[in-house]
Amino acid sequence: MRTRGAVIRQAPGKLEVVDLELDDPRPDEVQVKLVASGLCHSDDHHVNGDLPCGTYPFALGHEGAGIVTKAFPNAKGIKEGDHVVFSAIPSCGYCRWCASGRQNLCDLTAGILAGPRWTDGSYRLHTTDGTPVGQHCGISTFVETTTVSVNSVVKIDDDIPLDKACLVGCGVSTGWGSAVNSAQVQPGDVVIVMGIGGIGASALQGAVHAGASVVIAVDPVAFKRDQAFVFGATHAVASVEEAAELGRQFTNGQGADSAIITVGVIKPEHVTQALAAIRKGGTVVVTAVGIHDVVDTPLPLFDLTLSQKRIQGSLFGGTAGNWDVKRLLQLYREGRLKLDEMVTRTYKLDDIQQGYRDLHDGKNIRGVVLYD
Repeated sequence: MRTRGAVIRQAPGKLEVVDLELDDPRPDEVQVKLVASGLCHSDDHHVNGDLPCGTYPFALGHEGAGIVTKAFPNAKGIKEGDHVVFSAIPSCGYCRWCASGRQNLCDLTAGILAGPRWTDGSYRLHTTDGTPVGQHCGISTFVETTTVSVNSVVKIDDDIPLDKACLVGCGVSTGWGSAVNSAQVQPGDVVIVMGIGGIGASALQGAVHAGASVVIAVDPVAFKRDQAFVFGATHAVASVEEAAELGRQFTNGQGADSAIITVGVIKPEHVTQALAAIRKGGTVVVTAVGIHDVVDTPLPLFDLTLSQKRIQGSLFGGTAGNWDVKRLLQLYREGRLKLDEMVTRTYKLDDIQQGYRDLHDGKNIRGVVLYD
């Protein structure tokens, strides 16, 4: 069938909305008409060339929700008409990582930036002249209708609004899990969150959910500092230095229990600053990504060892899509997870470049593309 989607032809490059040809689903695959897709900074990393892709053209988008329009018989029993959230990280269910409850590390993640289907190297998207088009995370939620593996979708209840549920497919799960799973925030903790976009706002909520008593948001943009209080921040400051001083004031000079880095583009100094802001035995969670080959992060190894501090990477917030998507949406139902408040602006697919300009200008907590 004919569809439309936002692709990049090279990196660095720009997003272009083009006509595409879409294949029907094969065994253990479904076709989904998108209802909404979040504008995550990770896609912008591909546009800028920070994170190279294995195939060009490459159709972006990895945070979305929609309705199944075609379904080949599949192991999950997903059928036409089902409402689904895409999981940015696929889960096979039987590799070492899935079997041990660490679905975010599933072996299938090795192929999510390659472009073709990881099972056999085939493609489901093509340009109108037949050129294969890679799918971001195997899904490409910046495409009006897409064909994906059932390992990449989670069925949800029909009453949950899909324009809010889409956020749980990446940003909310990643941010919330960065606090709850990766930082292992405990009741009474002092937590610093560096960068208040969609992931940072979700990390604030995760810290509150886990019982933190002091939650310090850091962002140079005044709008985002103001919004941080909506998501549970007790304090909001413009610099890490201010946050570190606040953390010491609340801990008798020791420092924050954890610092979670959720900035748009991570730089080496962010890790150094976060490490200096935490107490002995504290944790720095590195959730943000940046230029893929930057390796020169200066770390005070003496402090790392003698203060027994921990630097913890966090992929997808350590969450398990098949379980945590539903768990987080239940918290939303109960009024304990704010999703409506995260959506600052909505866009049509043709306006996606404006959405990313607004992201760069610090105007959005989360922008969302709405499909007709």
